[in-house]
Amino acid sequence: MREIVLDTETTGFEPSEGHRIVEIGAVELFNHMPTGRTYHQYINPERPMPKEAFDVHGLGDDFLRDKPLFQHIGQAFLDFVGDARLVIHNAAFDMKFLNFELGRAKLRTLPFDQALDTVGLARKKFPGSPASLDALCRRFGVDNSAREKHGALLDSEILAEVYLELIGGRQPDFGLSTAAQNARDDAGPAQVWRPRPRPA
Repeated sequence: MREIVLDTETTGFEPSEGHRIVEIGAVELFNHMPTGRTYHQYINPERPMPKEAFDVHGLGDDFLRDKPLFQHIGQAFLDFVGDARLVIHNAAFDMKFLNFELGRAKLRTLPFDQALDTVGLARKKFPGSPASLDALCRRFGVDNSAREKHGALLDSEILAEVYLELIGGRQPDFGLSTAAQNARDDAGPAQVWRPRPRPA
């Protein structure tokens, strides 16, 4: 079974208020194992970045100015996703933004039932306990030390590890990528994630 663990960064909370996606990061799993394929794209939101959002992810106007518009990358994103199940932390938020952007670009939208929400999964497994990504990293001993600010590719890789714990245990040698830790590079959307062995 093919799954895509996905995260976005945005300019705010509501696309209906003019907020836009500025980064998409995704990791491919097959039968709960990493394939090494990732999707990573920065996007020009065509609007100024609010300070509150900049403080979360550190993506500013100068950095995003020369990045492609969503309508120029939307089809490549859909091609990467295909009909795979989407694994997303707080899926309603990301799906709302993705479908807004896809609709605006006159591309097919993603059915909500294609997404699995790991927040709901965590709350079902650990009722009453915190379900944030950081809290789940602490619970499962997932290393998130590179997460000084939110980043879509890094967060999707961390979420992939958390997701595997939620469904029954992390796979061996499933680690964070160098590419995500250096996510300010200007590489194109097609990157290869090479899992590295964990320290003994």
